[in-house]
Amino acid sequence: MNKISIVIPVLNESANIKNLLNYLIENSSEENIQDILVVDGGSIDGTQDMVLDTFAQRENTRTYIRLLTSEKGRAKQMNFGAKNASGNILYFLHADSFPPKNFDKLIIKQVKNSNKAGCFRMKFDSNHWWLKLAGWLTKFSWKIARGGDQSLFITKSLFYKIGGFDESYTIYEDNDFISKLYKRKQFVVIQEWLVTSSRRYKTNGLWKLQYHYCNIHIKRLLGADAQTLNKYYLKHVLVKK
Repeated sequence: MNKISIVIPVLNESANIKNLLNYLIENSSEENIQDILVVDGGSIDGTQDMVLDTFAQRENTRTYIRLLTSEKGRAKQMNFGAKNASGNILYFLHADSFPPKNFDKLIIKQVKNSNKAGCFRMKFDSNHWWLKLAGWLTKFSWKIARGGDQSLFITKSLFYKIGGFDESYTIYEDNDFISKLYKRKQFVVIQEWLVTSSRRYKTNGLWKLQYHYCNIHIKRLLGADAQTLNKYYLKHVLVKK
């Protein structure tokens, strides 16, 4: 049977993690979810307590929720979550992204149809015309329209065949991994909406952040390595999401 392990890397997400975990439980079927792994990278805002007190220690929780701790860094946290996952399908999800109702059934349907990896199309929780356009473009299968906020499902066997996320990346680890899937022609975009937060744009300024994101993509296309991208990100973009 196909079982999904949801892996959520977190760092100081006490304001979001409770709502997300509630949402995941209420919008999926018990028989499809093997476990939900919240992988903390060193939160200091009570994120771990929120997970433990509200969910992991709650009686009769129908989905197995586990709190793990790992080294800081989303690639490292997601790899650690995958290592501890019990399901045969991995579903990587950001703490501020909410997949569509019955996301579990949609994912399993794709796997049964021999689509071993993919994501949902995405829209931001914003009415700004640029963000609405950016979200609309995610419906297409173009690699340039991909990103980690759209979430990522992949069979565990394919995940390990590729080698997991490259832990040298502080950022861009999602795009690097997805590029490897595109080379294998193993990626599908499920045409249902995932809703993600626009908080990073609000914090940094929409056009300023978009400018720096474009620069990061261009640098990578021109051959910049992980260390160069990391330095640029730390210099120009707020680390806190």
